Amino acid sequence: MLGVVGNIWKIDDLRRKIVFTLLLLLVFRIGSHIPVPNVDASALKTAGEANNILGMLNTFSGGALQNFSVFAMSIAPYITASIIIQLLTMDVIPKFAEWAREGESGKRKLAQVTRYGTIVLGLVQAIGLSVGFNRMYPGLVQDPSFTTFAMIAITLTAGTAFLMWLGEQITEHGIGNGISIIIFSGIVASIPGGITTIYAQMFYEKNQTELFIGVLQALAILIGVVVIIAGIIYIQQGIRKIPVQYAKRVVGNRMYGGQKTHIPVKVNAAGVIPVIFASSLMMFPSTVASFWAGSPIADWFIRNFDPRAGLYTFLFVILIIGFTYFYTFVQINPMNMAEQMKKNSGFIPGIRPGKATATYITRVMNRITLAGAIFLAAVAVLPVIFGSITGLQIYFGGTALLIVIGVALDTMKQIENQLVMRHYQGFIKK
Repeated sequence: MLGVVGNIWKIDDLRRKIVFTLLLLLVFRIGSHIPVPNVDASALKTAGEANNILGMLNTFSGGALQNFSVFAMSIAPYITASIIIQLLTMDVIPKFAEWAREGESGKRKLAQVTRYGTIVLGLVQAIGLSVGFNRMYPGLVQDPSFTTFAMIAITLTAGTAFLMWLGEQITEHGIGNGISIIIFSGIVASIPGGITTIYAQMFYEKNQTELFIGVLQALAILIGVVVIIAGIIYIQQGIRKIPVQYAKRVVGNRMYGGQKTHIPVKVNAAGVIPVIFASSLMMFPSTVASFWAGSPIADWFIRNFDPRAGLYTFLFVILIIGFTYFYTFVQINPMNMAEQMKKNSGFIPGIRPGKATATYITRVMNRITLAGAIFLAAVAVLPVIFGSITGLQIYFGGTALLIVIGVALDTMKQIENQLVMRHYQGFIKK
């Protein structure tokens, strides 16, 4: 491992990318502690202990929400805008569907629309956040006037837009997917605080019997985390190889084709995106309802969309499974894959080219994606169930672990590819 790390720093281009990424993440962490003007964030310091949703949002923002900093909204509006745009490309808006089929040029157009959507959603969310939080925690906003709320909303929106730009810069000039890296760094920054909270709940001012139970709980958490990490890595690395045979053909005086290969279909081709999408949608109802806490309808949403509630868990599982299928088939189009194979004289042994091949690939993807989706959902909800049994306030749960491990694996693979291209030994032993 030390030799691999040494090899990384020998490659100028890779070293520059890693340093560039770390510097931008440093900017993100500094910004998470810069408060919004005319706000007294001390009103939120203990709010996360009593509000599960606020605690979870604070975890994903790396503490920026509890500080009510310029990055308090993190990149949640960007994620929401991405979900909406991707749903609209499913032949809801013909122009978007046309752009989705245009390749790189179409992706750039959709990315631009996503940016505009992020600004609009960010402004709406910023207004709701500032007004609603001031209603929930009186004294949060000093001099609550129209001008003050407008300035806070514009500042929060600008912070989200800046984070979106940071993410794009990391993707283009750094290492890994920029948006995922920012979410990753926010979660990792919350780990020390989470450990401190769990330690206080288990061991602080306890008698000998309670201490013994706390030690057993800590061991159970540690073993559970290790098992979950191993399972996530195993599933993330799992693939189904669909054999492909290319027929021989003569072009001019040269012969092409004739080789055997395979299509690698990942068990979890969607990565951690379904969990991020599902988490964002599930946080939305209770977050909005909390602004009108006290009314019967709002209290029902707050109660039933709490991460420990049965309805929340059920809907969360359904959304993860649905988004896993949706995002997998957005990334891998069986019909396009079958057409490309047919154009290049390729076929799956025993399957007719064309529509029959697309049907076969779809059937394989449906089965293998179901296994990956169920595993994602199980990992996401197990810590919630465990927290309900033990009574511990664990915000760094399965969702956070999935994101952290998934992003770490993807980033490591990018570094691995860079090392192997230059004939260096990578992380993964063959």
